[in-house]
Parts: sequence; structure tokens; C-alpha cells
Amino acid sequence: MDKRDFAFSKVNYILLAIGMAVVVLGFLLMSGSGSTETVYDPDIFSARRIKVAPLVCLAGFVSMIYAVVYRPKGEEK
Repeated sequence: MDKRDFAFSKVNYILLAIGMAVVVLGFLLMSGSGSTETVYDPDIFSARRIKVAPLVCLAGFVSMIYAVVYRPKGEEK
């Protein structure tokens, strides 16, 4: 197969993998123990879970969109 037949280049796949890793990191930051009926855990409202993790996920999704539309220099239509 000719190289021109592929929709993405190697750089696109690398950027997609980095974006996916950032999204997974954001979801890991959101995870943790929850509250039950008998025990209240105030950590569910921590800044890490409420502010930082969603922003990390958003950055990952934005970087994945960028990876899809990215076209390496010198590559024509």
C-alpha cells in the first residue's frame, strides 16, 4: 500500500496515544473511595476530584481532537 492511502501519520497516532493517556490520568484522579449510608467521606468534594481531574480530562479530549485534525508540515491534500 502506498503511504498516501493512510488517513493518519505516525505523529497523529502518537498524539492520540498521549491524549488518551491524559484522559485516563484524569479519570484516575477522579477515582477514590465514596461515602456510604453509615460513613461520610468528605474527600468526595476535594479540589482534586471536583476541579483538577475534570480539567485534566478536558485537556486530554482537546488534545485528541487536535491529534485528529493535525496535518504534518509539507503534507499536501
